[in-house]
Amino acid sequence: MSSAREKPLRVGVFGLLGSGNSGNDGSLEAVLDHLRAAHPEAVVDAMCGGPEVVATRYGIHTTRLNWYRGEYRTASRVGAMAGKALGKLVDVVRTAAWVRRHDAVIVPGMGVLETTLPLRPWGFPYSLFLLCASGRLFGTKVGLVSVGAGPIGDRPTRVLTRWSTRLAAYRSYRDTHSRDAMRSMGVDTSRDGIYTDLVFALPAPPPNGDAGESGPVPSGTAGESGPVCVGVMDFHGNNDERDRSEEIHRRYLEGTTRFVRALVEDGRPVRLLTGDEVDRPVAAAIVDAVGSPLVTVAEAASLSDLMKETACADAVVATRYHNLVCALKAGTPTLALSYSTKSDALMADMGLGEFCHPAREADAERLLERFRELEGRSPELRRTLTERNTAAVRRVERQFADMAAVLFGTGTETPAQQETP
Repeated sequence: MSSAREKPLRVGVFGLLGSGNSGNDGSLEAVLDHLRAAHPEAVVDAMCGGPEVVATRYGIHTTRLNWYRGEYRTASRVGAMAGKALGKLVDVVRTAAWVRRHDAVIVPGMGVLETTLPLRPWGFPYSLFLLCASGRLFGTKVGLVSVGAGPIGDRPTRVLTRWSTRLAAYRSYRDTHSRDAMRSMGVDTSRDGIYTDLVFALPAPPPNGDAGESGPVPSGTAGESGPVCVGVMDFHGNNDERDRSEEIHRRYLEGTTRFVRALVEDGRPVRLLTGDEVDRPVAAAIVDAVGSPLVTVAEAASLSDLMKETACADAVVATRYHNLVCALKAGTPTLALSYSTKSDALMADMGLGEFCHPAREADAERLLERFRELEGRSPELRRTLTERNTAAVRRVERQFADMAAVLFGTGTETPAQQETP
C-alpha cells in the first residue's frame, strides 16, 4: 500500500463466522493476525453470522450477516416464511451498503463453494452472491481466499456459486480439487492459485503440551498406551443425499461408537472432540452408549484449544475437516474418517494419504486395523508431519502476499501456476 494513501485501508471480512464452527473462526483468526501484522493501519470489521461472538473474541466492529435472525432455522409457519422472504430483500440493501464502505472484502477460507453438507441455495450461497455482486457494482475488491469448493448438483446453488466466483476480484483455493471443481462449472481459473488451508498460519502448540485442568489424561496414566482423540461430527451425508441422511448418520454413529468402545476395552483413555455446536449431541450419545469414565468430551472453545487437545494425544481419529487440520498442524499421527474429497486431499498433502477411511462406511474392525498401523508408524509419521507443516506455513505466507498484491495493490503477484503444492 502506498504511503500516500490519505485514508486508512478499510477491510471487511465476511462469512459464517462466530456461529459455532471453530474451523471458520480459525480461518478468520489467521486473516486477522496477518492484517494486524502486515497492515496495522487498516480498519477491519466483519459481516458475519455471530456478530456478538466475533466482536467480543476479536475486538472488531461487526454487522449481522442476515437481517432476519431466524435465517438458518427451518421455517414452518407463515410468519417465519414471510420473515425469511422479506429478509432476502432487506439483505440486498444491507449487504450493498456494507460493501460500499470498504476498499476490499475478504472471505477467509472455509468451504464456501462446496455442498459437502446439507445446504439451501437461499442461505449462504445467496449471501455470498450479494457480496460479490455488490463488490463488482461499487468497485470494492472481493477476495475468496484459500476457499474450499466442490461439485454442486443442485442447480440454483450451482448458478449462485458460479456467478459469485466469477464476480470476485481475487480467488484462491486450499487444494487442487477445489480449483478443478470451479473450472468444471465454467469458471476461468487460469489465474487462480492453490495454497493450503489458512489455519496452517496459526501457531502450533508444543508437542504433548498441557491442555489445562480439563485436558486429556497424560500419556501412560491408563493402560499401556496414552490417550486417543476422536473427533466426531453430526454427519448426515452431503447435499445430494438428503433422502438417506438418517441412514448415513445411524451407520456413522454406530461405527464410531463401536470403535471408541474397542479403544476403551484396550484401556485407552478417549477424548471426544467437536468442531461445531451441532456435534455436541453426537459426542454425548457416544459417552452414554460406551458408559466408561475413560471417555470424556473436550470443552474446546476455539481452534487453538482443539490443537492443544490433539497435541496431547498419542493419535487422532477425526471426521470434521478442521479437526483433521488441527491434528496435522499439531504434528500428531492422524486417521481421517473422510466424508469428502477435501479430507482426502488434505491427508495426501500432509503425507498421510493412506490413512483415510470413508465416514459413510464407519466399520469399527477396519478402523481398528488402520489405527493400529498408524500407531505402529508413529515416529515416522511425526517426522513427515514436521516437514509438511513447514512447507504449509510457507504456502500460506505466499498466499497472503499474493492476496495483498491484488486486493490492496501491494508488491507483485506471484503467478498462480507456481503456487501449486
